[in-house]
Amino acid sequence: MFEGLSNTVVIWIVAGLSVLVILFLVRGIASIYRKAGPHEALIVYGVGGTRVVKGHGTIVMPMFQICRGLSLELMSFDVAPQQDLYTKQGVAVTVEAVAQIKVKSDNESINTAAEQFLTKTDQEREGLIRLVMEGHLRGIIGQLTVEEIVKQPEMVSDRMRSTCADDMNKMGLEVISFTIKEVRDKNEYITNMGRPDVARIKRDADVAAAEADRDTAIKRALAQRESAVARAQADQERVAAETASLAKQAEAQRDLEVKKAQYLEVTKRQQAQADKAYDIQTNIMQQQVVAEQVKVQQVEKEQQVKVQEAEINRREKELIATVLKQAEIERQRIETLANAEKSRLMAEAEGHASSIRQQGEAEAEIIFKKGEAEAKAMNVKAEAFQEYNQAAVIDRLFASMPEVVRALASPLANVDKITIVSTGNGDASGMNKITGDITKMAAQVPALFETLSGMPLAELLGKVRQIGDTAPKPSSPKA
Repeated sequence: MFEGLSNTVVIWIVAGLSVLVILFLVRGIASIYRKAGPHEALIVYGVGGTRVVKGHGTIVMPMFQICRGLSLELMSFDVAPQQDLYTKQGVAVTVEAVAQIKVKSDNESINTAAEQFLTKTDQEREGLIRLVMEGHLRGIIGQLTVEEIVKQPEMVSDRMRSTCADDMNKMGLEVISFTIKEVRDKNEYITNMGRPDVARIKRDADVAAAEADRDTAIKRALAQRESAVARAQADQERVAAETASLAKQAEAQRDLEVKKAQYLEVTKRQQAQADKAYDIQTNIMQQQVVAEQVKVQQVEKEQQVKVQEAEINRREKELIATVLKQAEIERQRIETLANAEKSRLMAEAEGHASSIRQQGEAEAEIIFKKGEAEAKAMNVKAEAFQEYNQAAVIDRLFASMPEVVRALASPLANVDKITIVSTGNGDASGMNKITGDITKMAAQVPALFETLSGMPLAELLGKVRQIGDTAPKPSSPKA
Protein backbone atom coordinates (compact mmCIF):
# COMPACT_ATOMS: atom_id res chain seq x y z
CA MET A 1 0.00 0.00 0.00
CA PHE A 2 2.87 2.33 0.74
CA GLU A 3 4.77 1.34 -2.34
CA GLY A 4 3.74 4.44 -4.29
CA LEU A 5 4.71 6.88 -1.50
CA SER A 6 8.10 8.25 -0.89
CA ASN A 7 10.12 7.52 2.22
CA THR A 8 9.67 11.11 3.51
CA VAL A 9 5.92 10.94 3.47
CA VAL A 10 6.01 7.66 5.26
CA ILE A 11 8.17 9.10 7.93
CA TRP A 12 5.80 12.06 8.48
CA ILE A 13 2.78 9.71 8.70
CA VAL A 14 4.50 7.50 11.26
CA ALA A 15 5.48 10.52 13.29
CA GLY A 16 1.96 11.93 13.24
CA LEU A 17 0.48 8.63 14.33
CA SER A 18 3.02 8.42 17.13
CA VAL A 19 2.11 11.87 18.37
CA LEU A 20 -1.58 10.98 18.34
CA VAL A 21 -0.91 7.83 20.31
CA ILE A 22 1.12 9.77 22.79
CA LEU A 23 -1.62 12.39 23.14
CA PHE A 24 -4.21 9.71 23.74
CA LEU A 25 -1.98 8.09 26.32
CA VAL A 26 -1.37 11.40 28.11
CA ARG A 27 -5.06 12.20 28.12
CA GLY A 28 -5.89 8.79 29.45
CA ILE A 29 -3.28 9.01 32.17
CA ALA A 30 -4.47 12.53 33.12
CA SER A 31 -8.02 11.29 33.43
CA ILE A 32 -7.01 8.58 35.88
CA TYR A 33 -4.38 10.64 37.84
CA ARG A 34 -5.76 12.53 40.87
CA LYS A 35 -3.81 15.06 43.04
CA ALA A 36 -4.44 15.90 46.70
CA GLY A 37 -3.88 19.55 47.82
CA PRO A 38 -2.58 20.59 51.27
CA HIS A 39 -6.16 21.42 52.41
CA GLU A 40 -7.70 18.03 51.59
CA ALA A 41 -7.25 14.27 51.65
CA LEU A 42 -8.20 11.80 48.86
CA ILE A 43 -9.99 8.65 49.91
CA VAL A 44 -9.45 5.94 47.25
CA TYR A 45 -11.39 2.74 47.63
CA GLY A 46 -12.14 -0.22 45.36
CA VAL A 47 -9.67 -2.76 44.07
CA GLY A 48 -6.87 -2.98 46.53
CA GLY A 49 -8.90 -1.70 49.49
CA THR A 50 -9.19 1.85 50.96
CA ARG A 51 -6.24 4.15 51.06
CA VAL A 52 -5.70 7.82 52.03
CA VAL A 53 -3.74 10.08 49.70
CA LYS A 54 -2.56 13.40 51.26
CA GLY A 55 -0.12 15.90 49.83
CA HIS A 56 0.63 14.00 46.54
CA GLY A 57 -1.09 12.38 43.54
CA THR A 58 -2.29 8.87 42.74
CA ILE A 59 -3.70 6.91 39.83
CA VAL A 60 -7.30 5.88 40.14
CA MET A 61 -8.24 3.02 37.91
CA PRO A 62 -11.55 3.70 36.22
CA MET A 63 -14.25 1.14 36.81
CA PHE A 64 -12.08 -0.47 39.45
CA GLN A 65 -11.53 2.34 41.95
CA ILE A 66 -13.43 5.43 43.22
CA CYS A 67 -11.82 8.57 44.64
CA ARG A 68 -13.50 11.14 46.91
CA GLY A 69 -12.04 14.25 48.58
CA LEU A 70 -12.33 15.04 52.32
CA SER A 71 -11.70 18.68 53.39
CA LEU A 72 -9.14 19.27 56.10
CA GLU A 73 -9.94 22.98 56.40
CA LEU A 74 -11.03 24.71 59.63
CA MET A 75 -14.79 24.72 60.22
CA SER A 76 -16.19 27.68 62.17
CA PHE A 77 -19.87 27.80 63.22
CA ASP A 78 -22.07 29.24 65.98
CA VAL A 79 -23.15 27.14 68.93
CA ALA A 80 -26.39 28.73 70.16
CA PRO A 81 -29.02 26.38 71.57
CA GLN A 82 -32.58 27.56 70.87
CA GLN A 83 -33.84 26.64 74.33
CA ASP A 84 -32.70 28.20 77.60
CA LEU A 85 -29.88 26.66 79.56
CA TYR A 86 -30.24 26.39 83.32
CA THR A 87 -27.33 27.08 85.61
CA LYS A 88 -26.44 25.47 88.89
CA GLN A 89 -28.64 28.12 90.58
CA GLY A 90 -31.61 27.32 88.36
CA VAL A 91 -31.34 30.61 86.48
CA ALA A 92 -32.29 30.31 82.80
CA VAL A 93 -29.63 31.85 80.55
CA THR A 94 -29.01 32.02 76.83
CA VAL A 95 -25.42 31.37 75.74
CA GLU A 96 -24.00 32.07 72.30
CA ALA A 97 -20.57 30.69 71.41
CA VAL A 98 -18.33 30.16 68.40
CA ALA A 99 -16.51 26.84 67.77
CA GLN A 100 -13.60 26.09 65.40
CA ILE A 101 -13.23 22.37 64.50
CA LYS A 102 -11.23 20.47 61.88
CA VAL A 103 -10.39 16.92 60.83
CA LYS A 104 -7.17 15.65 62.35
CA SER A 105 -4.23 15.20 60.02
CA ASP A 106 -3.31 11.59 60.79
CA ASN A 107 -4.52 8.79 58.47
CA GLU A 108 -6.49 6.99 61.16
CA SER A 109 -8.49 10.12 62.03
CA ILE A 110 -9.01 10.84 58.32
CA ASN A 111 -10.33 7.29 57.82
CA THR A 112 -12.62 7.72 60.87
CA ALA A 113 -13.94 11.06 59.59
CA ALA A 114 -14.39 9.54 56.10
CA GLU A 115 -16.45 6.74 57.57
CA GLN A 116 -18.83 9.25 59.19
CA PHE A 117 -18.87 12.35 56.94
CA LEU A 118 -17.57 11.37 53.47
CA THR A 119 -20.98 11.21 51.81
CA LYS A 120 -22.50 14.14 53.78
CA THR A 121 -22.60 17.76 52.77
CA ASP A 122 -20.90 20.51 54.76
CA GLN A 123 -24.23 21.64 56.26
CA GLU A 124 -25.13 18.14 57.35
CA ARG A 125 -21.70 17.62 58.86
CA GLU A 126 -21.85 20.97 60.77
CA GLY A 127 -25.36 20.13 62.01
CA LEU A 128 -24.20 16.88 63.53
CA ILE A 129 -21.21 18.50 65.19
CA ARG A 130 -23.37 21.39 66.51
CA LEU A 131 -25.77 18.93 68.18
CA VAL A 132 -22.91 17.25 70.01
CA MET A 133 -21.45 20.66 71.07
CA GLU A 134 -24.81 21.97 72.33
CA GLY A 135 -25.34 18.86 74.43
CA HIS A 136 -21.97 19.22 76.09
CA LEU A 137 -22.54 22.96 76.59
CA ARG A 138 -25.85 22.29 78.35
CA GLY A 139 -24.19 19.87 80.73
CA ILE A 140 -21.33 22.29 81.55
CA ILE A 141 -23.69 25.27 82.13
CA GLY A 142 -25.73 23.16 84.55
CA GLN A 143 -22.62 22.66 86.69
CA LEU A 144 -21.70 26.36 86.94
CA THR A 145 -23.21 29.48 88.50
CA VAL A 146 -24.10 32.61 86.56
CA GLU A 147 -21.24 34.47 88.21
CA GLU A 148 -18.73 31.83 87.06
CA ILE A 149 -20.08 31.83 83.52
CA VAL A 150 -19.98 35.63 83.24
CA LYS A 151 -16.73 36.26 85.10
CA GLN A 152 -14.73 33.21 83.92
CA PRO A 153 -15.53 32.55 80.25
CA GLU A 154 -12.06 31.03 79.68
CA MET A 155 -12.84 28.35 82.26
CA VAL A 156 -16.04 27.46 80.35
CA SER A 157 -14.08 27.23 77.09
CA ASP A 158 -11.46 24.97 78.66
CA ARG A 159 -14.15 22.63 80.03
CA MET A 160 -15.84 22.50 76.64
CA ARG A 161 -12.62 21.49 74.91
CA SER A 162 -11.79 18.83 77.49
CA THR A 163 -15.34 17.46 77.60
CA CYS A 164 -15.82 17.30 73.81
CA ALA A 165 -12.36 15.87 73.14
CA ASP A 166 -13.43 12.19 73.45
CA ASP A 167 -16.50 12.54 71.24
CA MET A 168 -14.54 14.56 68.68
CA ASN A 169 -11.78 11.92 68.61
CA LYS A 170 -14.36 9.25 67.89
CA MET A 171 -15.40 11.28 64.83
CA GLY A 172 -11.78 11.97 63.79
CA LEU A 173 -12.13 15.66 64.70
CA GLU A 174 -10.42 18.06 67.10
CA VAL A 175 -11.64 21.29 68.78
CA ILE A 176 -9.29 24.13 67.90
CA SER A 177 -11.09 26.81 69.98
CA PHE A 178 -14.37 27.48 71.72
CA THR A 179 -15.30 31.07 72.60
CA ILE A 180 -18.40 32.38 74.41
CA LYS A 181 -19.74 35.47 72.60
CA GLU A 182 -22.64 36.45 74.85
CA VAL A 183 -24.56 35.38 77.97
CA ARG A 184 -28.10 36.72 78.49
CA ASP A 185 -30.97 36.13 80.90
CA LYS A 186 -34.61 37.23 80.93
CA ASN A 187 -34.83 38.09 84.65
CA GLU A 188 -32.04 40.71 84.62
CA TYR A 189 -30.01 38.58 86.97
CA ILE A 190 -26.79 39.45 85.24
CA THR A 191 -27.68 43.16 85.28
CA ASN A 192 -28.52 43.12 88.99
CA MET A 193 -25.49 41.01 89.76
CA GLY A 194 -23.19 43.87 88.95
CA ARG A 195 -25.11 46.54 90.89
CA PRO A 196 -23.37 45.98 94.25
CA ASP A 197 -20.03 46.15 92.54
CA VAL A 198 -21.20 49.17 90.59
CA ALA A 199 -22.39 50.85 93.79
CA ARG A 200 -19.16 49.96 95.55
CA ILE A 201 -17.09 51.15 92.62
CA LYS A 202 -19.18 54.32 92.41
CA ARG A 203 -18.75 54.86 96.15
CA ASP A 204 -15.01 54.29 95.90
CA ALA A 205 -14.93 56.62 92.90
CA ASP A 206 -16.82 59.32 94.82
CA VAL A 207 -14.50 58.92 97.80
CA ALA A 208 -11.49 59.02 95.55
CA ALA A 209 -12.89 62.08 93.76
CA ALA A 210 -13.57 63.80 97.09
CA GLU A 211 -10.08 62.96 98.32
CA ALA A 212 -8.66 64.17 95.04
CA ASP A 213 -10.66 67.41 95.32
CA ARG A 214 -9.46 67.80 98.90
CA ASP A 215 -5.85 67.21 97.91
CA THR A 216 -6.28 69.55 94.96
CA ALA A 217 -7.75 72.27 97.18
CA ILE A 218 -4.94 71.82 99.71
CA LYS A 219 -2.29 71.94 97.02
CA ARG A 220 -3.99 74.93 95.39
CA ALA A 221 -4.06 76.76 98.74
CA LEU A 222 -0.40 75.91 99.33
CA ALA A 223 0.46 77.05 95.84
CA GLN A 224 -1.50 80.28 96.29
CA ARG A 225 0.23 80.91 99.62
CA GLU A 226 3.64 80.24 98.11
CA SER A 227 2.71 82.42 95.15
CA ALA A 228 1.59 85.23 97.48
CA VAL A 229 4.79 84.91 99.53
CA ALA A 230 6.90 84.90 96.37
CA ARG A 231 4.94 87.86 95.03
CA ALA A 232 5.45 89.78 98.29
CA GLN A 233 9.16 88.98 98.27
CA ALA A 234 9.36 90.03 94.63
CA ASP A 235 7.56 93.28 95.47
CA GLN A 236 9.95 93.91 98.36
CA GLU A 237 12.95 93.21 96.14
CA ARG A 238 11.47 95.40 93.40
CA VAL A 239 10.88 98.28 95.88
CA ALA A 240 14.41 97.85 97.25
CA ALA A 241 15.82 97.80 93.74
CA GLU A 242 13.81 100.86 92.76
CA THR A 243 14.93 102.66 95.94
CA ALA A 244 18.56 101.77 95.26
CA SER A 245 18.14 102.84 91.65
CA LEU A 246 16.58 106.15 92.68
CA ALA A 247 19.37 106.68 95.22
CA LYS A 248 22.01 105.99 92.58
CA GLN A 249 20.19 108.28 90.18
CA ALA A 250 20.10 111.01 92.83
CA GLU A 251 23.80 110.50 93.55
CA ALA A 252 24.59 110.58 89.85
CA GLN A 253 22.46 113.73 89.43
CA ARG A 254 24.22 115.32 92.41
CA ASP A 255 27.63 114.43 91.03
CA LEU A 256 26.57 115.78 87.64
CA GLU A 257 25.38 119.06 89.16
CA VAL A 258 28.61 119.35 91.17
CA LYS A 259 30.70 118.73 88.07
CA LYS A 260 28.58 121.21 86.11
CA ALA A 261 29.12 123.83 88.84
CA GLN A 262 32.85 123.09 88.88
CA TYR A 263 33.05 123.29 85.11
CA LEU A 264 31.01 126.50 85.13
CA GLU A 265 33.28 127.99 87.79
CA VAL A 266 36.40 127.04 85.84
CA THR A 267 34.83 128.37 82.63
CA LYS A 268 33.90 131.67 84.25
CA ARG A 269 37.35 131.97 85.80
CA GLN A 270 39.02 131.26 82.49
CA GLN A 271 36.62 133.65 80.74
CA ALA A 272 37.46 136.37 83.28
CA GLN A 273 41.15 135.67 82.83
CA ALA A 274 40.70 135.75 79.07
CA ASP A 275 38.78 139.04 79.27
CA LYS A 276 41.43 140.51 81.53
CA ALA A 277 44.20 139.23 79.30
CA TYR A 278 42.35 140.63 76.31
CA ASP A 279 42.15 144.07 77.95
CA ILE A 280 45.82 143.93 78.88
CA GLN A 281 46.75 142.78 75.39
CA THR A 282 44.58 145.52 73.90
CA ASN A 283 46.38 148.14 75.96
CA ILE A 284 49.74 146.65 74.98
CA MET A 285 48.72 146.64 71.32
CA GLN A 286 47.59 150.22 71.54
CA GLN A 287 50.95 151.20 73.06
CA GLN A 288 52.76 149.24 70.36
CA VAL A 289 50.66 150.96 67.67
CA VAL A 290 51.54 154.39 69.08
CA ALA A 291 55.24 153.40 69.26
CA GLU A 292 55.14 152.09 65.69
CA GLN A 293 53.48 155.30 64.52
CA VAL A 294 56.30 157.30 66.17
CA LYS A 295 58.87 155.03 64.50
CA VAL A 296 57.16 155.45 61.13
CA GLN A 297 57.20 159.22 61.47
CA GLN A 298 60.85 159.10 62.49
CA VAL A 299 61.70 156.95 59.49
CA GLU A 300 59.80 159.33 57.24
CA LYS A 301 61.83 162.24 58.57
CA GLU A 302 65.06 160.32 58.07
CA GLN A 303 64.07 159.49 54.51
CA GLN A 304 63.28 163.15 53.87
CA VAL A 305 66.73 164.09 55.18
CA LYS A 306 68.32 161.50 52.91
CA VAL A 307 66.36 162.85 49.95
CA GLN A 308 67.53 166.38 50.73
CA GLU A 309 71.12 165.18 51.06
CA ALA A 310 70.87 163.48 47.70
CA GLU A 311 69.45 166.64 46.19
CA ILE A 312 72.35 168.67 47.67
CA ASN A 313 74.86 166.23 46.27
CA ARG A 314 73.23 166.43 42.86
CA ARG A 315 73.30 170.25 42.89
CA GLU A 316 76.89 170.21 44.05
CA LYS A 317 77.95 167.99 41.21
CA GLU A 318 75.98 170.10 38.77
CA LEU A 319 77.68 173.27 39.94
CA ILE A 320 81.10 171.59 39.78
CA ALA A 321 80.39 170.53 36.24
CA THR A 322 79.34 174.01 35.03
CA VAL A 323 81.44 176.56 36.82
CA LEU A 324 84.23 175.22 38.93
CA LYS A 325 85.24 178.33 40.64
CA GLN A 326 81.84 179.74 41.29
CA ALA A 327 80.75 176.29 42.21
CA GLU A 328 83.39 176.08 44.90
CA ILE A 329 82.21 179.28 46.49
CA GLU A 330 78.61 178.31 45.97
CA ARG A 331 79.40 174.87 47.27
CA GLN A 332 80.70 176.22 50.48
CA ARG A 333 77.69 178.40 50.81
CA ILE A 334 75.28 175.65 49.95
CA GLU A 335 77.14 173.24 52.20
CA THR A 336 76.81 175.67 55.01
CA LEU A 337 73.15 176.13 54.24
CA ALA A 338 72.66 172.41 53.87
CA ASN A 339 74.32 171.69 57.15
CA ALA A 340 72.17 174.29 58.75
CA GLU A 341 69.06 172.94 57.10
CA LYS A 342 70.06 169.42 58.04
CA SER A 343 70.60 170.41 61.60
CA ARG A 344 67.30 172.23 61.58
CA LEU A 345 65.40 169.29 60.05
CA MET A 346 67.04 166.80 62.40
CA ALA A 347 66.25 168.98 65.35
CA GLU A 348 62.70 169.38 64.12
CA ALA A 349 62.32 165.62 63.58
CA GLU A 350 63.73 164.84 67.01
CA GLY A 351 61.48 167.47 68.58
CA HIS A 352 58.43 166.10 66.76
CA ALA A 353 59.27 162.53 67.77
CA SER A 354 59.83 163.58 71.36
CA SER A 355 56.55 165.49 71.27
CA ILE A 356 54.67 162.43 69.98
CA ARG A 357 56.31 160.20 72.60
CA GLN A 358 55.51 162.65 75.36
CA GLN A 359 51.95 162.98 74.07
CA GLY A 360 51.46 159.15 74.17
CA GLU A 361 52.97 158.91 77.62
CA ALA A 362 50.74 161.79 78.78
CA GLU A 363 47.60 160.13 77.39
CA ALA A 364 48.51 156.81 79.03
CA GLU A 365 49.20 158.61 82.28
CA ILE A 366 45.83 160.43 82.03
CA ILE A 367 43.99 157.11 81.43
CA PHE A 368 45.77 155.49 84.36
CA LYS A 369 45.10 158.43 86.66
CA LYS A 370 41.45 158.54 85.61
CA GLY A 371 40.97 154.85 86.35
CA GLU A 372 42.78 155.20 89.66
CA ALA A 373 40.62 158.21 90.58
CA GLU A 374 37.43 156.34 89.68
CA ALA A 375 38.54 153.34 91.73
CA LYS A 376 39.36 155.56 94.69
CA ALA A 377 35.99 157.33 94.30
CA MET A 378 34.22 153.97 94.32
CA ASN A 379 36.15 152.89 97.43
CA VAL A 380 35.37 156.20 99.15
CA LYS A 381 31.73 155.89 98.17
CA ALA A 382 31.61 152.31 99.48
CA GLU A 383 33.23 153.39 102.76
CA ALA A 384 30.81 156.34 102.97
CA PHE A 385 27.85 154.02 102.50
CA GLN A 386 29.22 151.72 105.18
CA GLU A 387 29.48 154.70 107.56
CA TYR A 388 26.11 156.09 106.51
CA ASN A 389 24.41 156.44 109.91
CA GLN A 390 20.95 157.43 110.84
CA ALA A 391 21.86 161.15 110.91
CA ALA A 392 22.85 160.99 107.26
CA VAL A 393 19.62 159.21 106.42
CA ILE A 394 17.63 161.87 108.26
CA ASP A 395 19.60 164.59 106.48
CA ARG A 396 18.78 162.98 103.13
CA LEU A 397 15.12 162.72 104.06
CA PHE A 398 14.93 166.40 105.06
CA ALA A 399 16.82 167.41 101.95
CA SER A 400 14.35 165.51 99.80
CA MET A 401 11.26 166.92 101.54
CA PRO A 402 10.93 170.00 99.25
CA GLU A 403 11.20 167.72 96.25
CA VAL A 404 8.34 165.58 97.55
CA VAL A 405 6.15 168.65 98.14
CA ARG A 406 7.06 169.93 94.70
CA ALA A 407 6.08 166.59 93.17
CA LEU A 408 2.74 166.68 94.96
CA ALA A 409 1.98 170.16 93.64
CA SER A 410 3.35 169.52 90.12
CA PRO A 411 -0.01 168.42 88.67
CA LEU A 412 -1.37 171.95 89.32
CA ALA A 413 1.35 173.42 87.12
CA ASN A 414 -0.11 171.60 84.13
CA VAL A 415 -3.55 173.16 84.65
CA ASP A 416 -4.16 176.07 82.26
CA LYS A 417 -7.47 177.17 83.66
CA ILE A 418 -9.50 176.51 86.82
CA THR A 419 -13.17 177.25 87.00
CA ILE A 420 -14.42 177.60 90.57
CA VAL A 421 -18.12 177.13 91.33
CA SER A 422 -19.04 178.27 94.82
CA THR A 423 -22.35 177.42 96.44
CA GLY A 424 -21.69 179.72 99.42
CA ASN A 425 -22.17 176.90 101.91
CA GLY A 426 -19.50 177.62 104.52
CA ASP A 427 -15.86 178.58 104.24
CA ALA A 428 -14.63 175.37 102.68
CA SER A 429 -15.74 176.24 99.18
CA GLY A 430 -14.31 177.83 96.09
CA MET A 431 -10.66 178.80 96.17
CA ASN A 432 -10.40 178.04 99.85
CA LYS A 433 -11.20 174.40 99.08
CA ILE A 434 -8.22 174.09 96.67
CA THR A 435 -5.75 175.73 99.01
CA GLY A 436 -7.07 173.65 101.89
CA ASP A 437 -6.52 170.44 99.95
CA ILE A 438 -2.96 171.44 99.07
CA THR A 439 -2.31 172.29 102.71
CA LYS A 440 -3.65 168.91 103.79
CA MET A 441 -1.39 167.15 101.28
CA ALA A 442 1.63 169.10 102.54
CA ALA A 443 0.65 168.29 106.12
CA GLN A 444 0.80 164.55 105.26
CA VAL A 445 4.48 164.78 104.26
CA PRO A 446 5.81 164.51 107.86
CA ALA A 447 3.65 161.41 108.37
CA LEU A 448 5.17 159.94 105.18
CA PHE A 449 8.72 160.55 106.51
CA GLU A 450 7.76 159.04 109.88
CA THR A 451 6.58 155.92 107.99
CA LEU A 452 9.78 155.74 105.95
CA SER A 453 12.15 156.29 108.90
CA GLY A 454 10.13 154.30 111.43
CA MET A 455 10.46 157.11 114.05
CA PRO A 456 8.26 160.06 115.03
CA LEU A 457 9.30 163.39 113.55
CA ALA A 458 9.91 164.92 117.01
CA GLU A 459 12.27 162.04 117.86
CA LEU A 460 14.06 162.51 114.55
CA LEU A 461 14.59 166.22 115.30
CA GLY A 462 15.87 165.37 118.77
CA LYS A 463 18.40 162.93 117.25
CA VAL A 464 19.54 165.64 114.85
CA ARG A 465 20.16 167.93 117.81
CA GLN A 466 22.07 165.15 119.61
CA ILE A 467 24.16 164.45 116.51
CA GLY A 468 24.98 168.16 116.27
CA ASP A 469 26.04 168.31 119.89
CA THR A 470 28.15 165.14 119.75
CA ALA A 471 29.67 165.70 116.31
CA PRO A 472 33.45 166.39 116.39
CA LYS A 473 34.46 169.97 115.86
CA PRO A 474 36.42 170.60 112.66
CA SER A 475 40.08 171.28 113.36
CA SER A 476 41.51 174.64 112.42
CA PRO A 477 43.53 174.63 109.23
CA LYS A 478 47.22 174.50 109.63
CA ALA A 479 49.17 177.58 108.73
